Amino acid sequence: MRYFLCLSYDGSAFCGWQIQPSSPSVQACLESTLSRLLNRPVAVTGAGRTDTGVHAVNYVAHFDTDGVLPFEASDFIYKLNAMLPRGVAISSVSPVPEDLHARFSARRREYTYFIHRKKDPFVREYSWLCGYPSLDFDAMNEACQHLLGTHDFSCFEKTGGDNKTSICTVFEAHWEPYVPSHVQVMGQEGPSGGYWYFRIAADRFLRNMVRATVGTLIEVGRGKHRPEWVAQLIANGTRGDAGESVPGHALFLNKVDY
Repeated sequence: MRYFLCLSYDGSAFCGWQIQPSSPSVQACLESTLSRLLNRPVAVTGAGRTDTGVHAVNYVAHFDTDGVLPFEASDFIYKLNAMLPRGVAISSVSPVPEDLHARFSARRREYTYFIHRKKDPFVREYSWLCGYPSLDFDAMNEACQHLLGTHDFSCFEKTGGDNKTSICTVFEAHWEPYVPSHVQVMGQEGPSGGYWYFRIAADRFLRNMVRATVGTLIEVGRGKHRPEWVAQLIANGTRGDAGESVPGHALFLNKVDY
């Protein structure tokens, strides 16, 4: 029987989702804990890879068993959470058809990247301090329009991936301002327009694609390139032509649809 797990994790202490030979990964942590709980080896398959330091909310993974779980779902979640480290939390477990696959059955994935424009000690762990004197978010959102649709996104892809194609379909891409919870709750006067997030959704993502895309859009916002440059990069550019990758600690995989 196959089960889907919905979980969230703080990627700060991990090398990413996927098992690595000598570094702690979320996948290895979850497999080890499930194996101890169920008293047998358990393999876990995730919805996709995340890089070192990248976080996830509502991440989906599946595992297979010989039969039904030996605990009620609520007890299973309670026991698993008690055994897992503080940076990993299970929110649900549910049986699914055996042909439903956490990775290959996913139709849409969504990432969110956070930036703040002025020093703020309360968001620094999960947001990038982007301190350039000015950023034109209207131009950045205009550039986002060139990301939409089906394209070869190899200009945003880190070399060394094992994917067979660099073609992805982007459904959504935009920048929006937001107000952090500590500013809202405590009435702190935050910097005007100081907190922003970038959201992008696609059927699939290439290695390092989101971080390279954000870095490229920042170049547009700084006035170094016009918004049409993004279309030119997608059509003819290489990874060396695009912007630098931004830090991973501000990136969240926040939604997977099936």
